[in-house]
This record gives sequence, C-alpha cells and structure tokens, in this order.
Amino acid sequence: MTKSRISVPTKEGTKDPRNGAKDSGKVSKSAILRAASFTKAPKVSQKTTTREEREVIAKQQAQEVKEAEKLADSAVRGPIGRLWAKIQTSSDKFTFGMAIVALGVVYGDIGTSPLYTAQTFLAGQGGLQNINREAIFGMLSLVFWSITLITTVKYVFVAMRTDNKGEGGIFALYSLIRKRGAWLAIPAMLGGAAFLADSVLTPAVSISSAVEGLRTIDAFKPIFMENTNLSLMITVVIIVVLFSVQQRGTERIGKVFGIVVMIWFAFLALVGIMNIGTDFTIFEALNPVYGIKFLFSTHNFAGLAVMGTIFLSTTGAEALYSDMGHVGRGNVYVTWPFIKVALILNYFGQGSWMLRHQNDKALWSTEGLNPFFQMLSPNLRYVAVVLSVTAGIIASQALITGAFTMVSEATSLNWMPHLQVRYPARTRGQLYIPVVNVVLCVATLTVLAVFRDSEHISGAYGLALTVTMIATTTLLAVRMWYQKKRFGAFVFSVVFLVIEFMFFVASLAKFMHGGWFTVLLGASILIIMVTWKDGTKIERSQRLHMKPKDFLPVLDKLHSDFRIPYFADNIVYLTSDREMKRLDTGIFFSIFADHPKRARAWWAVSVETDDAPFTREYCVENFGTDYLFRVKIKLGFKVSPSIPAYLHQIMHDLSHTGELPQQKSVYPKVDADPDIGPIRYVLLHKALMPESNVSVRGALSLNMKYAIRHIAGTPVKWFGLAPYNPIVEVQPLFVSTRRPPRLKREDCAQRAVQSLQGASAVETDIPVKDSRPADAEQTAVMNARDIAAAKVMFADEKLANTGNIDPVLLKDAIKAEKDAAKIKEDAAKAKEDSSKK
Repeated sequence: MTKSRISVPTKEGTKDPRNGAKDSGKVSKSAILRAASFTKAPKVSQKTTTREEREVIAKQQAQEVKEAEKLADSAVRGPIGRLWAKIQTSSDKFTFGMAIVALGVVYGDIGTSPLYTAQTFLAGQGGLQNINREAIFGMLSLVFWSITLITTVKYVFVAMRTDNKGEGGIFALYSLIRKRGAWLAIPAMLGGAAFLADSVLTPAVSISSAVEGLRTIDAFKPIFMENTNLSLMITVVIIVVLFSVQQRGTERIGKVFGIVVMIWFAFLALVGIMNIGTDFTIFEALNPVYGIKFLFSTHNFAGLAVMGTIFLSTTGAEALYSDMGHVGRGNVYVTWPFIKVALILNYFGQGSWMLRHQNDKALWSTEGLNPFFQMLSPNLRYVAVVLSVTAGIIASQALITGAFTMVSEATSLNWMPHLQVRYPARTRGQLYIPVVNVVLCVATLTVLAVFRDSEHISGAYGLALTVTMIATTTLLAVRMWYQKKRFGAFVFSVVFLVIEFMFFVASLAKFMHGGWFTVLLGASILIIMVTWKDGTKIERSQRLHMKPKDFLPVLDKLHSDFRIPYFADNIVYLTSDREMKRLDTGIFFSIFADHPKRARAWWAVSVETDDAPFTREYCVENFGTDYLFRVKIKLGFKVSPSIPAYLHQIMHDLSHTGELPQQKSVYPKVDADPDIGPIRYVLLHKALMPESNVSVRGALSLNMKYAIRHIAGTPVKWFGLAPYNPIVEVQPLFVSTRRPPRLKREDCAQRAVQSLQGASAVETDIPVKDSRPADAEQTAVMNARDIAAAKVMFADEKLANTGNIDPVLLKDAIKAEKDAAKIKEDAAKAKEDSSKK
C-alpha cells in the first residue's frame, strides 16, 4: 500500500509541469478531433497547496512564533511561570482574540436573562405590592445558587472537562460512554432533540423581545402604534440577515459580537453597582438559607412554579457547553468569571431597586413592570434598548452555532443523515451546515408566524432545556461512575437531578401556554434520530466484506473474459469503508449483478476529513493486480472535495509508475485526457425487498430513512460528480429473508379435460331439469362443444410436439367431444318435442 501527496487542482487547460507537454491538452496523431475542439480534463498542479493556503499557513506560523516569543519574554519564573507555560501548551490555552470570540459566541443566551427573569418573577408573585424583603432575598439567593451550581459547577467545572477531541455537547459526551450500555442512547437522543428544538425558539423569543423593547422609547411609540406588525417585520428581517451571515463563520461574527457582548456585560455590571450603592446588606442573599426558606414560604405566591422563573437565569448553560469546540475550553475558563460577576451584580442591583420601591404605590399598577428598565435613568434606557436588541441577536448566535455542532456530532453517531459541512474558519470546531441553517431559519420564521410576539413565544421557552439538562446530568454521572469516581457520581447525580427535576416540574406549567410546540418540535427531531439509527442498524446487519482470496479469482476471470465488452475503462465506486485490505460485498454484487460490468480497472474510493486544514494525501492498495485499486483520499477540512480532479491525478500517478496500464484510445473523449480511459462513477443505494423478514417498525424506519436521505442530498453534489453523470444503483436489501411457499405445477391438458367433463355432466341434464329458454340451452351446448374441440386440438398439438401426453387423457378428450355432439342432438330433439306440445 503506497501513500502519496495529492496536488492542487488547477484551471482548465493549464500545463502540468510533472507530465510535461504530454498532459497539456495534446492527443495522439490518430485522434479524430483536435484537442482544442473539446473540453479539457480536470488537471492538478505539482504543488500540494495553493498560494492563498501557503500565505495562510505562513501567517499562522508567524503568529505562533510571535506568541511563543511573547510568552517566553513575559514568562514568570518559578512555580507560577511553569504553571502558566503548561496551561498555554495544553488544551486549556487561550488567546485574547479567541476570548473575545467566546464572549460573542457562547454567552449571548445567558447574557439576555436579566432582561426578563426579575420581570417574570414579579408577574408570578402578583406584582411589586405582593413582595417583601424575604421574597426578594429568596429570589436573589435562588438565582445566585442556580447559576453557581448549574452553570459554574456542573458545566464549567465538570462538563467542560469531559470533551470529545475538544468538542462539547450532549452527543460528544454520549460518544465517550456509548459502549457502557445501549440504554444511554435514550437520554442522549432526548436531550439532543430538546436542545435542537430550543435552538428554534431562542432566536424567535430573544430577538422579538428585544425589538419590542423599542416601543418603550418615546420617539418610536407613535410609529409602532400606527404599524402594529412593525416589530414582527423588523424581527423577520433581523433573523433572515442573521442566518444569511452564518456561512462566513463564527470567528468573524464572534469578533464583532464579542466586543458588543463585552460592552453589554460591562453595562450590566455598571448599572447593578449603581443601584446597589452603599447598601451592601443585599449581599446577605448569598446565604442559601434565604432561597430554601422562600421556596416553601407562605410569601411565595407562585409555589414550586417559581423555579420555572429561576431557571430562566441559567438557560444559556447548555449552549456554553455545546459551543466549547468553537472557541476552546481555555477561553471559556478565562471569560466566565467576568460574565458571572456581571450577571450577579445586575441581579442584585435589580433586587436593591425592588427593596427601595416595594412600597411605591405608583408602580403597583404599572403593566408589565420590568425592574431592569425601571432601575435605569431615562437617558440610560435608550442605551439599554439598543444594547438589548444586539444582545438578543447574539443570544440567537449562541444557539445556532450549538445546533451546527450538535447535528455534526449526531451525524457521526449515525443518528442523522450525512450532510454537507463547511469550515469557514481556521479551526475545525467552527463549522457551517447549509441544510441545517436553512431548516433553522424556516422553523424560526414559522414560530414567528404562529405566535407573532414574544409574550406568546415565551410560553414555550425553557421547557425543552430542562430535558436537555437532565439528560446531560445522567450521562455525566455515568461517565464519572465508570471512571471509578463512584461516590462523586452518586453525590453529583443526586444533587443536580433533584434541582433539575424541580425545574422540569415547574416548567410543565408552560405546556398549555405554548410548551406543546416545543414538545411537538422535539418529538419530530427525536423521530428522525430514532428512524435513522434503526434504519442504519438494519442496513449494517447485511453489510459484509470480502477478503482478497474470495474476490480476486472471480475478478481476474472477468477482467480477462474478452467475450464481454467493456462497461467502461474505469468504474469508480464510492465507499464509506475505511479498511484497505477488503472489499464491500455491495461493490462485488454491483459488478456481477445482471450483466457483468467488465472494466480495465475497478476503483473503490473513500474520502476522509483530516483535522489539519490543508491536508491532501492519498494511499493505494492494488492487491497485487493492475486492475483493482482501493484508494483512500484524506483531505483537510478546508479543502474542497473535488474527487474527479484528484482521481485523475491518482490515475496518472499510477500510470506513470506502471501500476496502472495505459488506457490510450484513438477516439476523442469529452475530458480530452488521452492517457486515461472513460470513467463511470457508481453510487450504491439500498432498497428493502418484499422478501425481507423485518418488523413493521424496521420497514418503516428504512422507508423513512430513504425519504430523508433523498431530501438531505447525496454525495453526487458534495464531491462534484454531477457533471460526470454518475450511476445511482439500487441494490436489494435482504434482511433475514423469509421463503414464500412453493407454487404447485398443474397439467394444463388434464385440467381442461376435467373442466370439460364437469360442463358435460351439467349439460346432460338440460332437457329434463332445466327450464331455461331453448336459445340459452343451445348456446351452452355449443360452448361446451367448442371447449372440447379446443382441448382436443391442444392435446393433439402437445402429442405432436413433445410426445409426452397421456394416451388415456387423449382418449377421454375425444370421448368428451362425442358426448358434446350427442348432447346437441338430444337438445335439438327435446326442442322439437316441446314445440309440438
């Protein structure tokens, strides 16, 4: 097995310096058409990277050297210096630029919670007039410890230490423990489906609520009163623009958003400090006793449902874990303390304002009282509204990027169809999936069309995330248990499951107020995952592989059988099998099914994505032949998978080394490549056969999987095969086939005679017993005679052709004809007697 480098595709008609003038478009003298009269073949250059890629690599290397020199110059000697150097060389390293990106990508969702958490709390308690010091301290205590336990301890300290090659999220967590039990797929699927459902609601509720905040500005009030749908239209425009810029990558978006979020959190902290003032007694609420007492106090008019309000302060925690791969764990560690301090200061600032104004009767009748805006001066409210609109957009970004990551991980688990993935940034963790982006955009616009405003959308918000958090806690506890941390796993699961089940029960009250939409959306996503998983499992039960000793003799015989014309000079099969020393039975079946596909060379090609951005390599296994090649192409995640161009290069390389015989042709080809014969690409799809003994659920899963795959797209588009007219071949999927009962063969002549004898017996009784009109009797007799005559002719013909008819059978047939004649005579006589009477 050889391993080589793949060169970079060049423009049409360019000269390949490796092959000289031979590959510059000229053909042999015996060619019928001039080279310039038809299309050029896809060429590749001798270099393995483009000029732009070399510039990017050089820039990255220079940046790394600069950072290393800066780190060395500023290194602190001693234990602290060694610790710092260790951090910067580990997965926890951070940079100032990516820390800014982390602010914009990760914290947008949790950063908008101060806008509505305290407002929802007041609404649940019946207004400002129904709260006292105990209620305010209890709410602040519950918020502080929820953020501390759920976000800081569970996600930042525990969950983010559990990553799969730098990626976070519930699917990445499941992939680490999937071998510990099949049942673990249940919480993973439930949590993933709920998170993706919430990814649709978050942009709708955060952006619409922020845009509706423009109504509080006096200058805009008349405009919004005249145009009641104006806020909805603005929200739609913002959402469409937001999803349109996703293809540029979160690195560029994150840098812009990061600066805005940094200003936003600084603003939150500043206004919180301004309202706290010198009354530091508010920090007594850090005592968890206040929260526990208030939860079961008679002053809590919302009861356990107050936990649904408290949960709103932690809604961005799961997105923080899912987006870890986009920004790096170290950048989250560095930025989280600043985020948490800003959030707590703002919440406590709102609490201080409520303490000072709890007896202000003028505020008791204010509809939709929001402590966040009320604690600001009129001039600051303008700034707050503008920043909140921007923060709402950024909150949507956090969920969108998390959805991309989660779908990518679900695809690797074979829970979702394989989709086209693009990597617009320098790191593989920052990805963009066009199909998912379109689906999320359409679904978000649908939510706006159904609910129309944030008040109705918020009724469904938060319920899905409680399910995701419970599922994440379950998987983390299992992970800790099998890491021999039994006591820690027990304590962790008890503490967090109790808290999160309280959140879940409290959020169930939202079901009839819009939560049904979240459940419906999550159930739809769950059905897709279960269907794809079951369908893939059934398909793999048939997927077998052949060893060289089994397929080489047969292929060698077909290759040298000159009685069969060539199907193509080269037949290329795309396969997902990563092993090089075997062949998929589906390929073998395709070659020999129906008419054998004889070729000068058969190719089984697989494509892998490498973690490095600009990798271009391939390896070949020829099994000791010059007609069968197993090729594995490894491409960097930023390299366009132009398979036809790279495969032409591989064929030229093998032809140059003598491993592939020359395939010269005197006839012109569309691609004008005189050294390589015609290429046919074959893609194999499976179809369930009627004989397959599968359950109703299994058949339904397969049919749904094939329907989803048809919608999601095929490798024909991803790998640039569409212009080459690939063959999409459907193969039978025999899964635990059952044998239908055998057919019983009958002697047609004997069957005819038996039928004739039965008809004769009926007709014999016509003159005596049948009272039908004479015309009907005559018709029946004539039909009987005609049948008998036909059967006699059939018997005679069979006797002449085969000599196998039974003489007794022939004798009976002749006798039947005579009986029919006698029946006719008797019928005529009976008719005559009847007329005389």
